Amino acid sequence: MLKWFIRRRLMAFEKTYGYDASYAHELLEADLAAVLAFARIQAMGTYRKGAPKAAWYAAKLVGTMTEDCGPCTQLNVTMALRDGVDGKQLAAVLAGDELAMSPDVVLAVRFARASLAHDLAADEHREEVVRRWGAKGLISLAFALTVARVYPTIKYALGHGKACARITVGDEPVPVARPPLAS
Repeated sequence: MLKWFIRRRLMAFEKTYGYDASYAHELLEADLAAVLAFARIQAMGTYRKGAPKAAWYAAKLVGTMTEDCGPCTQLNVTMALRDGVDGKQLAAVLAGDELAMSPDVVLAVRFARASLAHDLAADEHREEVVRRWGAKGLISLAFALTVARVYPTIKYALGHGKACARITVGDEPVPVARPPLAS
């Protein structure tokens, strides 16, 4: 019964977001306990306190783009748009165009890149994140960045990864820049 319910939820998610969750279906068929363990990541991935929505999604995008330039990145863009994030900010993150980003988004992107690169610049950005948004804002960005990398990693490990698909913001294709992580 639980497998049936989860399967239905996965299908609804796929339909809502135009996303192929065949890797999750594969997990479900192999082991219900694996899907239940995987589902626990979602609570961490939805934690957002203190940090502005656009900055939070920017950190998620940087995390996702380091692992995947395809369907997972598109899913994050679609979710951000549906959550009211300005498409111009999302396009700027994808393109690596800091001049087009708001100050909050620039900070989140720089923090995320430096953190992923284990660059000492992360210390400076972290201090600014805490100054602007507090400890909860820092935790929110850290969780968003971390969880965003989990999904593509699992997909690739299970053989479901798709690289370098075209990303759109709304109906407009956007170039995806893969600059060095630290800035």
